[in-house]
Amino acid sequence: MTTHRALTTLGCALAAVLATAWCAAPPTRTARPAATTVRTHEGSLRGAVHDGYRTFEGVPYAAPPVGGLRWAPPRRPAPWSGVREAIRPASACPQPAGEVPGGSTDEDCLHLNVTTPDGAGAAHPRPVIVWLHGGGFTIGAGGSYEAHRMAVRGDVVVVTVDYRLGALGFLAHDGLPGSGTFGLADQQAALRWVRSEIGAFGGDAHNVTLAGESAGGYSVCAQLASPAAAGLFDRAIIESGPCTGRPDRQFAPSSVPLSTARAAGADLAAKVGCDFARDAMACLRRVDVARLLAAQDTDQRPANTTPLLPADPASTIAADRFHHVPVLVGNNHDEGNGWAAGIVQAGYPVTPDTWPDVVATFFPAAGQAGKIVRAYPVHRTGGGQVLGAVIGDADFACPTARTAGLLAAHVPVWRYEFADEHAPPLTPGTPPFPLGAPHASELPYLFDLGGRPRALTAAQHRLADTMIDYWTRFARSGDPNGPSSPHWPRQRTLSLAPDHIVPTRGSRFRHHCAFWNALG
Repeated sequence: MTTHRALTTLGCALAAVLATAWCAAPPTRTARPAATTVRTHEGSLRGAVHDGYRTFEGVPYAAPPVGGLRWAPPRRPAPWSGVREAIRPASACPQPAGEVPGGSTDEDCLHLNVTTPDGAGAAHPRPVIVWLHGGGFTIGAGGSYEAHRMAVRGDVVVVTVDYRLGALGFLAHDGLPGSGTFGLADQQAALRWVRSEIGAFGGDAHNVTLAGESAGGYSVCAQLASPAAAGLFDRAIIESGPCTGRPDRQFAPSSVPLSTARAAGADLAAKVGCDFARDAMACLRRVDVARLLAAQDTDQRPANTTPLLPADPASTIAADRFHHVPVLVGNNHDEGNGWAAGIVQAGYPVTPDTWPDVVATFFPAAGQAGKIVRAYPVHRTGGGQVLGAVIGDADFACPTARTAGLLAAHVPVWRYEFADEHAPPLTPGTPPFPLGAPHASELPYLFDLGGRPRALTAAQHRLADTMIDYWTRFARSGDPNGPSSPHWPRQRTLSLAPDHIVPTRGSRFRHHCAFWNALG
């Protein structure tokens, strides 16, 4: 397999995992005839009243990043007169087709959505959970995460955020302030909006939990490490986005040095004909969005060694230079199986004969391939699941364990592993092997993805309720424990499976973490 074909295959596998089955357009939500109105500093918003909760969707938290504001730090939105309708999500940020049907080319996308339970008000403010979506910093939308179950059962206010993606969110270029971090700056602007405005929606501006999954989880890591995020949140939830991700292991999100990001930016400028322009940035700002999307890399990463992110989050956390807040962090038991299935379905079967080449292609660090092949032997059957185990262990389970250990030296940490081997599938069709609990499979237990609940068994519904209880109690007090749920000790990893929620010490051994730690 050539390097170019391997990278193309990796991109396709990433797309198969990230553009999951919540990509269908959210259904039109049925609201009561009554509306609900709140007043923010920019103007009044009219939301929708539902059974037990209210929603305010498509709320601007920053000015449209268009024209001269393309690749500029986010600015406050302009005030409006009258009452602005907030009854449906706004356009997703520009991205190729996938999770968003047909993709998006609308740069006026810096909006958020608020779901608040009935009874939330100034007299009894609720804890706030701010959710950052995943999607490899390339695709995704806050509106894909319908949050009423979490809001109502947990008695919390949930905010889902859209932030700039792809080259529009993470371009780096010589002389461009904010290079490589515009999407992260958008997230901070949303958090500042929450501190300023969430009281009008019944939320407690002094009790904000920043949460996310995959690239959204890594975004939480970046905000933990960013000096500019100081004081913007009080707790953190990191799902399948370990802070110790690294660029040479390409399946988990990570950051890259600014020099690497600038080289990618120069490549993009060349692809769209701006490399020899007298003013490259002026040229790039004139390029059509669709052309930028076609020219950008499949996978995007924020830049470190920048003012917003002075160092890689892993080194920042190891050096105890991060914001000290309680953290709930975890991964899924079979995290890598979705990528492995995508690689197999792209025409690269994993057999005893092909296994060494597959490992060398996707784990190309010098001298490592032979050791991985010996540690994870492939026999006549089950090769795809072995590849999934390698990806899951190397990129998620073991980095999550390391992240938890580094954080726990300084702050309270609760660690989980989602382990429902019969979790409802996120992608259509029949996979080449059973996927177990792959990347993103915990999300339907917390949200109605695309506005549609997944079909869950009675035991899975109980697990979903318990997970929401844990997550929202953590948001309320920094401790997920409560009288209605199995005890979650800080010293153990809590395995989350239907009717089998148990603390365990064995994840490091199940996932060969001693091997990966020794491999470096």
